[in-house]
Formats: sequence, C-alpha cells, structure tokens
Amino acid sequence: MDPCNSKKADCPHVAVVGAGVIGRSWIRVFIRAGCETRVYDVDPVTQAKSLKWVEEDLALDCRDGVMTKREASDQRALVSAHDDLAAALRGVDYVQESGPEVLEMKESIYLEMDRTAAPDVILASSTSGLDMTEIAHGLPGAKRCIIAHPVNPPHIIPIVEVLPGKCTSPEVVGRACSFLSSVGQTPVMLNFFIRGFLLNRMQAAILREAIQLVESGVADVEAVDATIRDGLGLRWAIMGPFGVADTNADGGVREYFTRFRDFYLTHMNDLAPTPLLDDAMIERLGRATDRMVGSNSRAGICRWRDRMITRIRELKELDPEPSQTVGRRPQRSAL
Repeated sequence: MDPCNSKKADCPHVAVVGAGVIGRSWIRVFIRAGCETRVYDVDPVTQAKSLKWVEEDLALDCRDGVMTKREASDQRALVSAHDDLAAALRGVDYVQESGPEVLEMKESIYLEMDRTAAPDVILASSTSGLDMTEIAHGLPGAKRCIIAHPVNPPHIIPIVEVLPGKCTSPEVVGRACSFLSSVGQTPVMLNFFIRGFLLNRMQAAILREAIQLVESGVADVEAVDATIRDGLGLRWAIMGPFGVADTNADGGVREYFTRFRDFYLTHMNDLAPTPLLDDAMIERLGRATDRMVGSNSRAGICRWRDRMITRIRELKELDPEPSQTVGRRPQRSAL
C-alpha cells in the first residue's frame, strides 16, 4: 500500500523553521487547516517579514472574497513567532524546515532540531535538491527525518514530493504523508533520490527546449508561452502526460505509444543540446518577457495566478477525474 494514501484526524501543533518565501507559504497551509503554528527563523528580519506577509495575504483573501475577516483573524491567531529554536519546537508534532539550499547549513539545523525536538517529532525538509541521507547522516534521530518538497507557493499548489533517507522509518513516511494529505496537500512518493526530484526535472526538460527554441530563432518568447498556456497547459491542468496519452487514442496509452512510437523517438533524438543560458541570453529572455507582460506589476500577476489556480482546483474538486478524487479540502489532522 502507498503510505501517501492514508489519512488521520485532529490537527497537531507544527513548527515552521525558516521563514522565507517557501516557509511563509507553509504557514498559510498549516493555519488554513487549523494547526497551531510556531515560526522560527535565525534572521529576525526575515521572521518579521514573513508574519507581515501572512497578515497582508490574509487581508487580500478577505478583499477577494476568499474568506471572511473572522476566518482570517482566527487563522492569524494560530501563528506565533519565536526567537529561540528550542521554544519553537517545544510541544510540536511536526516540523517543516525551509532553510537555505546549502548542505552544511541543513546539516547544522538538523543537528540542532534533532537535539531539541521530542523523539517522535517528524523533521521534514522543503529542500528542492538535497538528499536526506546526506542531511541526516550520523544523526541519532535520522529515522524521523524526511524530505517534503513543495511547489512554490505551497498554499496555492498542493503537490509535495516525499522522499525518505536511507535511515527514515517507514512508519514516519506514512505519518508524514497522512499529515500532508490532511492539511490539503497532495503527497507523491519517490522511491529513491534523484537530483531535482520529479517536478523540477520535468520543468527543466520543458525549459531546456523552450529556451533553445527561442535561442535558435524558431519562435519568440510569446509564442512559446502561448503554446504551453493555451495548448499543452490546458490538458496538463487536469491530466499528466500518461493520462493525456491514454485519451489521445481510442485504444488508450498502448495504442498511442505504439502508433506514435517512431514519431516521438524521432523528435526526442532531434532535441538540441542544452542551451548556453549565459547573461546575454538571460537578458534577451528578460526583455522579451517584459514586452509580453507589459506594464502589469509582478505582484498583481502573482495574485491573479493564485486566484486562477485556486479556481481551477475548485473546478477539479467539483468535477473530479472519474478514476480518482483529484481535489481534497483541508481537514484537521494528527500525527
């Protein structure tokens, strides 16, 4: 049985360690689900900024009619800031660490968390590319350490890539997946470590070809974006690549890949080498993107993006894929 398919009830106390862009979004995930959430960052300025952002984001949700002022106030009341890591971890059941992507720094914070947190507390990391086996190497509590890598921003996009280290207990994997499911996220299991995990590897493959198409002059930035936005992306918002293939032929995925095997192999073998992506190319992409988005503020576009993704998720929840329940509303959970 996939441990990420289990669920539990009642909400635990959680701690967010590292309150940058990812950490502050995790705060919203947890308080939305009713979890009392303790926040710690080694930099008090970053910690203060994260709490201010949470308040402002809740206010924007009220303005947009996503929640009432009472609901926003109740959620904000669940957050507390702590200047001391030991105080932040005292009495919690789950920790989501979102510090810098530097192995030595991860090792240091995990050493401190392992010394401080109660023995049964899960220590999860948002790392996007490090191996938990290395992060937790030599820790007495390595069995309770696990990767739970979200997509930015996790309070809007639910997928979380779950990867244990070699010493991680299977029971911890199940508890972590159960908890993540119950707070509205969608955990997916990786069987072993690979650089970039699932999402970033697939994203890199798309970006690689997108940049090369622009670099070679085949198409401009706007054409590439439109092809994803108004083409592939519409299908991918409701199905993955294998699900799409299964619906693209009357006989399903077997017929599709048999019929188009040579077509795809030819195109795969024709993919150009990785583009240089030097400063000049980045500037070229930047200028083209500036023209595409016009005078719209980036913050405004991000807010629009979040609203649209939320609406798509609501539509998927109202009309789920027949083979599975696609959307899940947050529920109270316990570890």
